Parts: sequence; C-alpha cells; structure tokens
Amino acid sequence: MTNNPSFEVQINGHINWRYLLPICLIATLGGLLFGYDTGVISGAIEPLTAKFALGNFMKGWASGCVLLGCAAGVLLVGPVSDHFGRKLAMILAALMFLTSAIGTALPNDIWTFICFRIIGGVGIGIASISTPMYIAEITPAHIRGRMVAVNQIAIVGGIAVTAFINYFIAHAKGDSAQPEIQAWLINTGWRWMFGTGIVPAVLFGALLIPLPESPRWLLEQKREDQARHILARVAGAEFAVTEVQSIQSALSQEQGNWRELFSANLRLPLLLGILLAILQQVTGINVFMYFGATIFKTMSAATGVDAGLLTQLIINGAGVLFTVIAIATVDHWGRKPLMLFGSAGMGLSLVAMGLMAQTLTDPAAASGWMLLFILLYIGCFGLSVGPVTWVILAEIFPTAVRGRALGLATFFLWTADYAVTQTFPLMDAKGSWFVTHFNHAFPFYIYATFCVGLVLVVWQLVPETKGRSLEEIERSWSRKQ
Repeated sequence: MTNNPSFEVQINGHINWRYLLPICLIATLGGLLFGYDTGVISGAIEPLTAKFALGNFMKGWASGCVLLGCAAGVLLVGPVSDHFGRKLAMILAALMFLTSAIGTALPNDIWTFICFRIIGGVGIGIASISTPMYIAEITPAHIRGRMVAVNQIAIVGGIAVTAFINYFIAHAKGDSAQPEIQAWLINTGWRWMFGTGIVPAVLFGALLIPLPESPRWLLEQKREDQARHILARVAGAEFAVTEVQSIQSALSQEQGNWRELFSANLRLPLLLGILLAILQQVTGINVFMYFGATIFKTMSAATGVDAGLLTQLIINGAGVLFTVIAIATVDHWGRKPLMLFGSAGMGLSLVAMGLMAQTLTDPAAASGWMLLFILLYIGCFGLSVGPVTWVILAEIFPTAVRGRALGLATFFLWTADYAVTQTFPLMDAKGSWFVTHFNHAFPFYIYATFCVGLVLVVWQLVPETKGRSLEEIERSWSRKQ
C-alpha cells in the first residue's frame, strides 16, 4: 500500500477508508475465487457427465470431490496462518486456485480432473478461513460485520459470474440445444468454463503482495511497532493505542495451541462454531448452487443446457442482491435477528418446494412456482445464514487460536457440504425409493428439518456480537462458564 502521508487522513467517522477499503476488497478476491471454483461445476456437470459417461455416484463425486479438498485446506490453514501469517495463507490459496484452473481445463480422464478439483478445494478451504479472519482482524468493531459480510457477496458474486461465463460459453457457437453444439460442449466447452479461472487467480495473487499483515497476528509475534502503524493508518493513533492494549491483554492469557482450543473455557464457542458450520450446509444451499442447472433441466418444458443455465443466472442474481441487503443491515439489526429470520424463511420455502414437487406431476407446470420458492430460499440465505454465519465464525474465537478454531469448524462445514452434494443425486435419481415415494420432494423435507435445528441453535446459543471488539467477545465466553 502507498506510504503517502495524505493517506493518513481519517475520514468518515475516524476510519481511513482510502487505506482500509482497498485492503478489504483485495482480500475479498479470495471469496470471489471461492465462489468461482465452487460454482463452475454447475454449468459443467452435464457435459462432464456425458464426456466421461458418469453414473449417479460418479456424478456426485465429480461435483463433491472439491469439498474433500476444502476439508483438507481448512485443516492446513490453521497452522499456516497461526505460524506464518494470514497474508501468506491467502497467497497459498491463490496458488492452489491457479493450479486447479489449469489442471481441470486439460484432463482426458475423470480421475485427473478429480485430482485437480481437489487441489482447487484446498485453495477454497484456505480462502474460506484466511479471508474473513484477515478482514475481521484489521477492521474496527463497529464496521466489522459489514466488512466481513462483503466477503460473502464476493463468494455469491463469484458464483454469479461463473453462471454468466458458463452460459455464454454454452452459447459461444450457437444454440446449445443443437446436436453439434452439444458435442462441442461435451468435448471442449466445459474446459473453457474451468480455464477462465486462471485470470482471477493470477490477479488475486499479484494484488496480495503489497497488503499489510493482520495487526493482531503481528502482536502475537511480538511485532508491536508494525501492528501499531497499521492500526493507526486504519483509524488513527488513539484507536491504535486502545486496540494494541486490548489485544495484548487478551494475548497474555492465551497459549495458542490445540490444548487451549479444547479447554473448558472455549468449549461453548467451539461447539457453537461447529454447529453453525454444519447447519449452514445441511440446510441445502449448495444443492441449488451446484445442481441448479440439472434441477431446471428436468423441470423445464424446454430441453438442453439453456434452461438450466438461464435459471442459474436468476438464482445467483438473487443471492447477490440479498447479500447486499445483509451487508447493509448486519451491524444495525444484529447477527441473531437476521439468523433467526433467515433460517425460518429458508425452512418454510423448502417445505413449499417439497409440497410442489410431491403433488404436481407436470414438471413444466411446476417450474415457475418452484423457481419462486427457490428465489425466496436463496433470498433468506443471502440475507442471513450465508454471510452472517461467516461473520460469527470470524468473531467468536480468541486471536491466538482463531486460525485453528476456524479451521476445525470449517472442516465440519465442508464435510457437511460434501455429504449433501454426494447424497442429493442419489436421493433425486429416477427410479430410486425416494423419488418413487416422494416424487423428488424428499431432499427438500430433509433440508427443512435441519432449518428447524438451525433456528433452535441460534435461539439458544448464539450471542449478539454487533459493536463489540473481538477481545470483549472473547472475555464474555469465560463469564458464561
């Protein structure tokens, strides 16, 4: 970042936005690549299925293998970010994204593709933790919720951008319903879908180089002068003095190891983090993100790739819109009210989808109503559970163990995501027991049940953290023991 003294001027409520905002926006490119790499499979899965003659299990595996990489990445990022810094962890994620984008565009067999998808998953796992953690640790408390939530809009924005790219690649050579265009998509088009990820991966890695390190991590490493300088540039010398004292006081009582993470004092936040991580995924969000094109290909009166991809654009656009609303409200309405409202709305929308799928036998007639309920579901998720879960996870753990704690919680998140992604094609397969008895409604009922569980967890366990410093939140856990 520039050292021009004019950039030290504090503006807009004593925050130097000209210094802080570019830092946070560059960091959120990790979220954009997170969304890009998870979302690209939605438009590519049908051509991949045809190219490699995948059955239902392998179709789920080709989609879900990335999530095992994510689980490995989140276990790796804790030690890396705690020992070497948040910035290096984000650079490592950028390298993983680049390797995956190149590798998934070139393979001639499904197993080579899967290997590089797993590598991309490692990058997603690292970025899913290091990016919100970095933003949370460099921003003042009263804007932290909004700034961390910006990372979620980058994630859904990445998914939306991927949907647009997939759609235009599918139409690059004409009507995608034509046999010759279908053949091009099966042999070549899906490679372009993955290969376009090279550009944002290179951009992310290059822009990370001048970024400052997390001031909280620097203080943990006894590099007080550097941390004080960064905090002063964020919001002035007085803010820097107060923050340094508060962070050092908290660090003096922390050990920063696995034993501390599993200690009695952190048992409640660790349990809460794991539960929120699992429930964010088992409420079904990524079924619509990964398989939206497949769902609407079978539901629409139209055939081919066009109907599914066009609907994906609508779904992802709704995700972006409601995440913007969440960013505007998370530091005003609070984390808990948004989570309660959103999870209840998701559950009701899923029940409506299930009833539609079970009672209406004509997929073409049901598709319009189904799209409406999916948009309501995506809206509730984007308003609450999507961004606010990441805000809470970035807030509730002490500095010294934040990398490890986020890594463990997010390991469960990606494991749950894999379970949902792997099981959905099996539950939704033609001729299966689930379809025979529930006519494609069974998965929606399962996800709605988990929404009820999410409401209960938020109601009973989630504290309101808006406007509180990370150190204040940390001290509150010890008072609850």
